[in-house]
Amino acid sequence: MSPETPAELTAPTLLRSRSFLAFWTGEGVSQLGVQLGQLALPVLAVSLLGAAEMELGVLNAAAMAAFLIVGLPAGAWVDRWLKRRTMIRADLARMVAMACVPVLWWAGVLQMWHLYVVAAVVGVATVFFDVAYQSYIPLLVHRSQIADANGKLEATAQVARMGGPALGGFLLALVSAPVLFAAESAGYLVSALCLTRVHDAEMLPERREDSSLWVEIREGGAFVARHPLIRRIVASTAIGNLFSSVAYVLLPLVILRELNLGAAGFGVMLSIGSVGGLVGAVAAPRLGARIGEGPLLPIGLMVGGAGGVLLPLALVAGPGPWAPVLLSVGEFSMSFGVIVYNVMQVSMRQRICPPRLLGRMNASIRCVVWGVMPIGSLLGGWLGERIGLVPTLWIGIVGGLVAILPVALGPFFRLRTLPDAVQD
Repeated sequence: MSPETPAELTAPTLLRSRSFLAFWTGEGVSQLGVQLGQLALPVLAVSLLGAAEMELGVLNAAAMAAFLIVGLPAGAWVDRWLKRRTMIRADLARMVAMACVPVLWWAGVLQMWHLYVVAAVVGVATVFFDVAYQSYIPLLVHRSQIADANGKLEATAQVARMGGPALGGFLLALVSAPVLFAAESAGYLVSALCLTRVHDAEMLPERREDSSLWVEIREGGAFVARHPLIRRIVASTAIGNLFSSVAYVLLPLVILRELNLGAAGFGVMLSIGSVGGLVGAVAAPRLGARIGEGPLLPIGLMVGGAGGVLLPLALVAGPGPWAPVLLSVGEFSMSFGVIVYNVMQVSMRQRICPPRLLGRMNASIRCVVWGVMPIGSLLGGWLGERIGLVPTLWIGIVGGLVAILPVALGPFFRLRTLPDAVQD
């Protein structure tokens, strides 16, 4: 590990940084609104609009397609823009899009294609927000605090994921699903307002006169392709996301239709999974110090893959007491393993990438690892209609186990500490 600079040794703790606290607060409120909306979307589609397997696949694909279509240029653009301003504009765009759902519903004209459009617009804004967000942390805190900042932000996100679905399930017993979209819209507004309270020293980067969008995109992709550890992480994450999308696109049908657990049960299952994510986010730095940062990457994926096996078993068990138990343990284990893996690998990426390439590096990775998700969602919806829910779930889970191999067969088990030196 590289020695700390004098600036890092005298840096205030994150809890004393007003800018980080404002950023943290906004993200926490925004995440709660996101969780309310993410619960309401499949419930609205399945329960109110009668969506079938393929329609759910299209809906999920619409939400994720932006990472494949605009992911790469978004990284180059974000590196040209002020990242905090980009996040504010993305929040406002998502706020307006989500507010359209309750308006259309109250007008009595809401249809599935409206949800496709809203999901696509939110997806595009999310691409820009996420690329700027992951590129902004190294600009907001000192390099020695990056892992701590990511852990705190991820822990807060998991608290929202834990409480949001359960709260949403309770609210759905009192109000209709479209009302929760108003809550998500408000969450994005709060996030934007909090971002206006954040102060940083970011300046617009100087543009080379001979640079072009394609050259800048290729530069970010080349950094990812050249780094042997990042290549393996991208391969494992992409394979895992592809097959998890095949399985997870059908989860609302499993819980709402096949097991008849209702919206409240759906919310509880998602919340239990988020408890595992919260534990993983809090434990990741400690586990990294105890067993090593490198080994924690394949171990996290192994734990998550083992938990996934319980999902199709829950459907095989059918309605009764065993199905919720299997779903709960599976969701907890998967979230725990995946979050531990994510905290470690994202922190490493942020430390080793030159600041001028952060946006393009993150966008290149997101384009691959998130770009496969609409493909997986469409495949999952198609397979669900053709061969049934249980076989499709097994295809998704077994494929997720295969995703462990690129990381497990790499050098990570031998790396007590992941590299943190900037490589240019």
